[in-house]
Amino acid sequence: MRSILTDLASPASAPLPPLSRPRLLRRLPHVAVVWIAFGLALAAADELNTDYHLGFALGAVTGVAQGVAIALALWRPVPAWWLSLGAAVVAAVCARPHMAVEIPPPGPNWPWSPPAIIAHAIVLFFLALRVPTRVAVGALSLTALVTYVLQGLVGGPAYSSTGVLAVAVFAVVVLLGTALRGRREARTQLVEQASLTEEERARRTLLEERSRIARELHDVVAHHMSVISIQAQVAPHLVENPTDELKENLEGIRQNALEALTELRRVLGVLRSENPEDPYGLGAGAGAAPHAPQPTLDRLDALVENTRAAGLDVTTEITGEQLPLAPGVELSAYRIIQEALSNALRHAPGSAVRVELWHFPRGLQVRVVNSRPDRPAPPSPGAGHGLLGMRERVAMLGGTLVTSQTSCGGFAVAAFLPRNGTAPTDDFTDDNSTDDNSTDANSTGPTGEETP
Repeated sequence: MRSILTDLASPASAPLPPLSRPRLLRRLPHVAVVWIAFGLALAAADELNTDYHLGFALGAVTGVAQGVAIALALWRPVPAWWLSLGAAVVAAVCARPHMAVEIPPPGPNWPWSPPAIIAHAIVLFFLALRVPTRVAVGALSLTALVTYVLQGLVGGPAYSSTGVLAVAVFAVVVLLGTALRGRREARTQLVEQASLTEEERARRTLLEERSRIARELHDVVAHHMSVISIQAQVAPHLVENPTDELKENLEGIRQNALEALTELRRVLGVLRSENPEDPYGLGAGAGAAPHAPQPTLDRLDALVENTRAAGLDVTTEITGEQLPLAPGVELSAYRIIQEALSNALRHAPGSAVRVELWHFPRGLQVRVVNSRPDRPAPPSPGAGHGLLGMRERVAMLGGTLVTSQTSCGGFAVAAFLPRNGTAPTDDFTDDNSTDDNSTDANSTGPTGEETP
């Protein structure tokens, strides 16, 4: 009880927000309530002056106070409730001495006049909308207690009782306001939960894609570590009369390489444990994939032929001097082309696809463009990781990615990958590339199965 009284003594509460739409009518509820408050203030002042015989001054003050309480309830419902209750008590107490002499039977509606009931009900409704349920119930209980004291304990000589009716009306409006407030809070929590779920889903998708890329890059790293180990083992035999220090250093290099390979196998085991049937994350039925070498651009022709056999018209164009690329760059380029062709199959059936590779001294430019599909695409059961995987691969190598719709209704994917898998010192694509986050987030199209 003490906590409820403390809350009722505090004016802190959220104001009634405006309508979200339409914008021209955002303040319409507030204007309507203010006009209702003005009308009830005039009605209350007239009734208190004529039926309660309070006189013009006192009747006008108490009537206006009840009207002001309604308007105040839009912004400060707790002080408005105190003002409305106080105005009603003052009016009832001041009218009681006039009942026996000046007011003929059956007497006026007392202790709550009809305008006072309406005004206080509106104030309680706004109070129940904006404060916790226990505070609204506390205000209703205190209102009922004051009504009982006035009518049951103090009483009056001649009047028409309105206490029970008033408390019943107040209980109904408090129940209605509390229910609406609970519904609004439930909807807000549902929206927040949906937002958190979406964020968690996006985070899980990102982690899954990074794990898939890490599993693929394991072979590249393991190959280099194996080469280091073999070279360190063979090196002493290539030198005539190698010193003990040289043998010791080379043996240390070999042991470190073997230990690194062991740790790599353990890490790969952890990554594989999430999906033992598909260790490399290449899809169902890829049981032989872990024992096959990771693809490079040398297998691009086979990938294109498989895509043609599936029903797409695919052409390739390779320009520039084909300098050696880092293994991770070749793997990422192959996977980007593979994903773009796969998305074209799913989302742009019957389209013509062009795969372009430009070899520059600083890196490799990959571009996959498909035309408008010649028929509607069937629903795709894909996981929706296409653009996300491309973006992660490009970011890992310090490159850039651009995806966008074409003017003819197709879709284009363009990526630049630095030759050694590290970002160049100066901006190579300042004029032709944009931040992939801003581009991908608003892009949809046949080769993009999702827009993270």
